[in-house]
Amino acid sequence: PADYRIGELDQYLFGQGTHYEIYKKMGAHFVKDGKKTGVYFAVWAPHARSVAVVGEFNGWSEDANVMKRQEPLGIYTAFVPEAQLGQLYKYCIETQTGDKLYKADPFAFSAEYRPGTASVTADISGFSWNDGDWISKRSQADMAKQPISIYEVHLGSWKKKDREEKDGYYTYVEAAHELAAYVKEMGYTHVELMGIAEHPYDGSWGYQVTGYYAPTSRYGTPQDFKYLVD
Repeated sequence: PADYRIGELDQYLFGQGTHYEIYKKMGAHFVKDGKKTGVYFAVWAPHARSVAVVGEFNGWSEDANVMKRQEPLGIYTAFVPEAQLGQLYKYCIETQTGDKLYKADPFAFSAEYRPGTASVTADISGFSWNDGDWISKRSQADMAKQPISIYEVHLGSWKKKDREEKDGYYTYVEAAHELAAYVKEMGYTHVELMGIAEHPYDGSWGYQVTGYYAPTSRYGTPQDFKYLVD
């Protein structure tokens, strides 16, 4: 996006706690900076002495992509032309006492499959939605007079495939058609997905969230998740 940089208004709204689209600025975004394309990283770390973005694109070097601090809030940013789609990364946070902490990105759009804890560069733009007819019908419907029956489903345990990869989880794409067909046959009108945001522990059923902007990688990529929704 042309306005990917964090400006004064972004700083003000974020500081007030009222920047409701801050995910468009924080995290990792594929952008064009001048003639170069790459990833623009932004993370809030007000008490850090310094921050660097480390990942597969720089050999996890703490010196290759040191981030620039923006005042007054302590948001750190860096443009990395070498970064590509689907690469692991973290932020190396140097504390005031000189310790170095490797932290995942709280605004990442994708995360490494557990037990890995890194973030993953992802591009969530450019998906072609096919719901035009459905949206127009919905706008003409009287919601107050139509029955609703919701099927609540935990994708990880709804069905399993007989394969070792990712414990046999259905992918978002595989689940999309079977789930749609099943709820239609059973007479449900809506699907409620349980615990779809990224989480480290299966036993939490997704309610121990570590990535609010990342659909869990257990079942695929953010684009795969869009396919399921579509």
